[in-house]
Amino acid sequence: MAKGAEIDDLDKQILSILMRNAKKPYTDIAKQLFVSGGTIHVRMKKMEDAGIVKGYHLAVDHERLGYDISAFLGIYLDKSSLYEDVAGELEKIPEVVAAHYTTGLYSIFATIICRDTTHLREVLHDKIQKISGIQRTETFISLQESINRPINIVEKEA
Repeated sequence: MAKGAEIDDLDKQILSILMRNAKKPYTDIAKQLFVSGGTIHVRMKKMEDAGIVKGYHLAVDHERLGYDISAFLGIYLDKSSLYEDVAGELEKIPEVVAAHYTTGLYSIFATIICRDTTHLREVLHDKIQKISGIQRTETFISLQESINRPINIVEKEA
């Protein structure tokens, strides 16, 4: 299956359930959707092979682990052709948990998780701003996350 692969309503229902609770047993999903457990396994394998399901992740509360700062970083590059090199260097920094190649003001928009402002300053000064190709950065500290949810892929009936 390629990008925009054909998936049916059952596939979407399975994904919708797992996107909200990845630990839900396939047998429970099967009962909820009135199909066999084997059907869920086969459908999930098909979607994994197609690249629709890219992995399984554990969501944790960073603050409870001592990481109190979530920041967003707008990165200006010297040249947009340096994106691949800079992205490769950012990937080596454990505090950088996401990075996107973007349109608009910034070439890259990244998410950083740090213990405190001192840690954030060290990451910015000692790691990120030393990467060749980065012209300058703009940092935005998150005060509170209001929404973090999966996309709704199951259409509601009228």
